[in-house]
Amino acid sequence: FFKRLNKLTICFRTSTVAIKRRSRVPGVMITQFVEEVPEGMSTPDFTRKPIALTIQEGKLAFFKSMVSGVPKPNITWARNKGPLEDPVKYISRYDETMEEYFLEIPNVRAEQADTYKCFAANEYGRAVCTATLNVIEGPKRAAPEDFRKMVVRTKPQLKKKEGEIDPKFWEVLLSSPKKDYEKVCMEYGVSDFRWMLKQLNLKKKEREEEQAKVVEKIENLKHIEVKRDGSAEFELDMELKNPNSQVFLFKDGVMVPYSDDGSGKHNLNKIGKKYIFSINDLMPDDAGLYQVDVEDANCFSTDFKIIPVEFVVKIQEVKAKEREDAMFECVLSHPFQKIVWTGKKIPLEQGDKFDITVSEDHLIHSLKVKDCAQVDKGVYTAMAGITSCNAWLIVEADNDPNMRGGKASRKTTTAGGGGENLAKIAAEQSAKLQKEKDDLDAARRAQAEKDAADAARQSQAEKDAADAARRAQAEKDAADAARRNCEGVWLKDGQLLTNEDGLKIIQDGASHKLVIENCKKDDAGVYSFEVDGHKSEAKFTVSDPPTFNMDSLREFSKPVIVRACETAEWKLAFSGGDPMKIKWIKEDEELLEGLNVKIEQTDIKAGLCITDCQRRNCGEVKINIKNDYGTLEATSRLIVLDKPTPPQRPVEIVETSLTAIEFKWKPPKDDGGCPVKHYILERQQVGGSKTWTNVGELPNDPLKYRDTNVKPGKRYCYHIRAKNEEGVSNALETEDIQAGILCYPGPPSAPKVVSAFKDCINLVWSPPINTGGTETWGYNLERRKKGSNFWSPANLDGPIKDTTFALKDVIEGAAYEFRVSAINISGVGEPSPPSVIVFARDPKMRPQFTGKMKSFMVVRKGNTVRFNINFEASPLPDIYWLKDCVPLSKRVTITNSDRGSQLLIPTSERSDTGIFTIIVKNMVGQETFSVEIRVTDDPKPPGPVELEQNVPGTVTVTWTPSPDEKKDDRLHYVVYKRDSVKRTWRMVADSLFNHKFTVINILPGREYNFRVFAKNDMGLSEPAVSPTWRTTRRKGLEMLPCPPSFLLRLKIRTAPPGYECYMSCAVRGDPKPHVTWYHNNVSLNTNTNYLITNVCGVCTMLILKIGPKDSGDYSVIADSPLGRAECSTKLTVRGSISQSHHDKMLFFATGTICNYF
Repeated sequence: FFKRLNKLTICFRTSTVAIKRRSRVPGVMITQFVEEVPEGMSTPDFTRKPIALTIQEGKLAFFKSMVSGVPKPNITWARNKGPLEDPVKYISRYDETMEEYFLEIPNVRAEQADTYKCFAANEYGRAVCTATLNVIEGPKRAAPEDFRKMVVRTKPQLKKKEGEIDPKFWEVLLSSPKKDYEKVCMEYGVSDFRWMLKQLNLKKKEREEEQAKVVEKIENLKHIEVKRDGSAEFELDMELKNPNSQVFLFKDGVMVPYSDDGSGKHNLNKIGKKYIFSINDLMPDDAGLYQVDVEDANCFSTDFKIIPVEFVVKIQEVKAKEREDAMFECVLSHPFQKIVWTGKKIPLEQGDKFDITVSEDHLIHSLKVKDCAQVDKGVYTAMAGITSCNAWLIVEADNDPNMRGGKASRKTTTAGGGGENLAKIAAEQSAKLQKEKDDLDAARRAQAEKDAADAARQSQAEKDAADAARRAQAEKDAADAARRNCEGVWLKDGQLLTNEDGLKIIQDGASHKLVIENCKKDDAGVYSFEVDGHKSEAKFTVSDPPTFNMDSLREFSKPVIVRACETAEWKLAFSGGDPMKIKWIKEDEELLEGLNVKIEQTDIKAGLCITDCQRRNCGEVKINIKNDYGTLEATSRLIVLDKPTPPQRPVEIVETSLTAIEFKWKPPKDDGGCPVKHYILERQQVGGSKTWTNVGELPNDPLKYRDTNVKPGKRYCYHIRAKNEEGVSNALETEDIQAGILCYPGPPSAPKVVSAFKDCINLVWSPPINTGGTETWGYNLERRKKGSNFWSPANLDGPIKDTTFALKDVIEGAAYEFRVSAINISGVGEPSPPSVIVFARDPKMRPQFTGKMKSFMVVRKGNTVRFNINFEASPLPDIYWLKDCVPLSKRVTITNSDRGSQLLIPTSERSDTGIFTIIVKNMVGQETFSVEIRVTDDPKPPGPVELEQNVPGTVTVTWTPSPDEKKDDRLHYVVYKRDSVKRTWRMVADSLFNHKFTVINILPGREYNFRVFAKNDMGLSEPAVSPTWRTTRRKGLEMLPCPPSFLLRLKIRTAPPGYECYMSCAVRGDPKPHVTWYHNNVSLNTNTNYLITNVCGVCTMLILKIGPKDSGDYSVIADSPLGRAECSTKLTVRGSISQSHHDKMLFFATGTICNYF
């Protein structure tokens, strides 16, 4: 009753506020409706926000989000330009398994392009985020004048022709490492590796030449693969020659846009030289050839193939007991080498906890969760490509009573799994796939046989036609030769030729040949053949194209390097037929003889001389030689070295302060043909000396200088010169740069006291409005005691960086004022107004107990009683202890502190048993707590046990009370029984507060032994053993009719609250009477709170847990046709008092305390 008395509920009315803050997730704004969120509750937040979407008109668009918050937030969707009320155009749904919210827009249209908002709200706040939907219009017929608007950047894509290799093969192979060549060849059906490697080397050379124009280096190419979060990624390391070069992403030859912040469908994440491309929310139409181009050069290609796999059998929910294994299994429609398993959205790997297996045909995939515990329950997901399925794992607690308080042993059984059914389904699916493959192979073989037969018939027909033509021509030639068996003559320019002229004239029947060996220029002319008045002639020409002397060409190809104003020369030997035409070309322009250009030419040599060379003359130099038989070209290069040009403008000022001037510049436009090694700086103070002071030489990286030798407010001018091996450039003169001037910051706001304690005062202030034009470095805090004019510094460890400060160097109870001043580069500014006076003392707080405390305590007699109470209160409270509403005796020692109190009894006695109450009271309020301490000892055994039979089939056990019964009101008795058959002791009664118990079901012919124990809070006593009870079988006796009568009547009971209570009596009668129990004249036979039995006339009622309402009059009525019998008793519940008596005791306790203290 002390607990119920001290409970007090105080209700606070919370005002509505609107505190806005940003979430850890970028782009999410949270509005908090209350000043303090209760413990265990939280405002809504997005764990995954919707991403921006670009989609073609007519397709399905959807946004997906995941939220957190307690209580669970409500999700709503909105758009900027209209409502979302049409259920056909906008579908909002929730996936309970994955805890994801969706907004689906089927058949999206151009007018639905907008900014969409997602709201998550509960009673403590609201979170909102946005996502943009961009709709690409479908193909339309455009007017001729709008044709340019329809042009989209594309790449030419070669289509695969019948019987040729897919062009994608070369694109993928060029971007693959050597270890993957065999895999790519098998995928595209290429078996001639030697031919493949030869072609690949040629294409690689072309690709490298193309890439070298825009890229310095490409390495670490990783092809596209599906990640565990459902996205796809591919990456490469690439160093660009020009950092401003554009990087394009193509899919099947069409450029696709990508975002840099991860909010789009296609994204690019650049980390240093690493380029990581990702594709979110994968769909089947995302498959294709992806290419990365820098400007117009292709740098990487990867083929993304999505296997059209389905789950024939999905994973099912599994219920497993603790320490048991759980098995998830699924069957796929097509072989898949490895699928992704996740548990509670966390990727799972093969290890001690998880066992991931795949069947030989790659159709059955299994996940075994070993040694299940409560932490393993949740949603498990299987992902194959872009298809997934999920199921719950439910872990049931092990209810084995033998394992309570300890760890259960490891079970060898496995829950879940499909067993033979999955194997059968997989076998059927494998057979189906094999049949489809066989049908496809048969169709291919039939087509190939048909094509081969057609080709063979066509080839044979062509061969037969050719043989017939050859036979006809041979017959005709034979006839002509037989008809004309005469000799002809050969002529050159009308002159007869013979074998003596160094020629060979050959005649074979009707065939005449003229052979000229080692042709020379003189052999050119008109050759003719005459026979029988017939003539045939032809013109013979001997060509002589130009050629270079190889040694001379090798020397000519080397670059010519000269200094400025020097002469550059080139010479090259050649040969060839006249006439020769020689042309010199520089940077695609022909060089002609002039003031600085001299050209020399002979029949076998050509020369070029350029005098007074300048940097503008640098470039490529070519010679072009041409005659009637061909053209030949050779290339060289002219490099002119000179001093660099001045550094470029503009000069960017990085910092101007009181103590430093920092600026940077751009390198020279022309470095003179060799790298710049140093920069020379000179300085002049404007308005002071006109001389230039040499600052020194600076390295070429970085191109900036920080001058710390400046005076506040003065202006300076600088000369910057570049220096290389050839000399020093002209000076770049900067504009006048002024150093900073002294400008102190203004006063901050007066410090505000956030909280005050006896050992710490927390302050906060606002920055000054006027910062002096520079950054605020920190703050100085000063304090003074009330009534004093002396301000002393509070921050002795240096300036305060933040606008908050916790001052711990305070004296308890003292009153303080505070002021603060800002610090910038110029110094300490004006101090703020003083704060309000604050006292260094803890805030007032009503006493409250901390930590868990026991309300009941049992101690063995003679042991020490020690009970600790922890509390918080301000100011320090007064502490009072009571025992049973009266002050404590001198045997009890009380020790109090600022945060607790201890009750100590060095040597306890039974008289120390009672209810101890602590009252903690200060000027704000009071708090009380009560604990019942019971001092007891091991019980002494009861006296001798006697046995008696009053009713056949029963034995009444009686015993002498234990000597401790009067000292311990919680002492009760336990009765055990053993018969001659079972030979084991079995408890037949417990919580007996009387000295008699009737045991039923006593069978004739058996021997029985009984033990009686005394039991209290310390345990059991030694047993009191009964003599052996024997019964013999009697012949059946004829029962005569008799009215009901009680052999053993009910006894008066007194029991403590919270314990069990047995009531029993014995009744006889023939016929068997009907027995009814009553409590205060109300029948109990149908009340489930009472356990009533009637065995062989022994009527027993058990009250499971005694309470104050169970006290009163109990009666038993036995009815039969021959009469009625009744007996009654009274049950008193110990410690039950009325509310008025309770109030009187509290009043008495309070009055006693006041009188005592």
